[in-house]
Amino acid sequence: MAYITVGTENSGDIELSYTDQGAGQPVVLVHGFPGSSESWGKQQAALVDAGYRVISYDKRGYGSSTKTSTGMDMDTLAADLHAVIEELDLHDAIVVGFSMGTGEVARYLGRYGSARVQKAVFISSILPYLLITDDNPGGAGPQDFFDGLSAGVRADRYGFIAGFLENYFDLDANLGTRISQAAFDASIEIANQAGTLALAATPLTWPTDFRGDIPHIDVPALIVHGTADKVLPIDLTGRRFKDLLPAATYVELEGAPHGLFWTHSDQLHETLLAFLRTA
Repeated sequence: MAYITVGTENSGDIELSYTDQGAGQPVVLVHGFPGSSESWGKQQAALVDAGYRVISYDKRGYGSSTKTSTGMDMDTLAADLHAVIEELDLHDAIVVGFSMGTGEVARYLGRYGSARVQKAVFISSILPYLLITDDNPGGAGPQDFFDGLSAGVRADRYGFIAGFLENYFDLDANLGTRISQAAFDASIEIANQAGTLALAATPLTWPTDFRGDIPHIDVPALIVHGTADKVLPIDLTGRRFKDLLPAATYVELEGAPHGLFWTHSDQLHETLLAFLRTA
């Protein structure tokens, strides 16, 4: 395990834990809530086997990274992604985001450009904009909705995470077939490595407006979304995002839940590798 320092809080450095495996063109994996770099295990193996160098890091507050109370906003999280890419001096990188990680990818491209990025992938995307406003009536909810999620984490983080992950993997449909009880339990353990303050602050990043970032996605892009996503329903996210980025390759995985990186990993890998291999 290696670390990149991205800031300070009081007496300590804020360090991001990362892994750097394989050889070839670099692929940077940006996890979502409430996971860590360990959530990408299946994708790490598939990408390394396919001849890619795979970098995966724990966002601040999560996994083995510093448990911080600051910086849980998309601008700072995108700056952390920028720090990883700069520190490792990556060029022609393929940047892959999952869930809220797709927001970090979009904000990174919006703020820092694509000089070091060759392609971008958005899996179970949070884009374009979840907050219901006068000019965005198709959002997921008003600000009170996201405030309530944050309050739920603060009240009982362990109960909240367990319930959230049940919807995340759509256990009613997939437990025992596409995901084992052991794998589900491990996902809870991964989530519980995060700091409470980071977990509680994270839902407040979800109503970020990414519509201004989308025009800056000027590299080949892949959008993958499951039709059975209960966390970020496809009609509010993937399909709207596709309409705002018509040049992107767009793939729907029939019956896939939010956590399709596990339940539908074979289909995801086939789609992802086909995209990465295109000129």
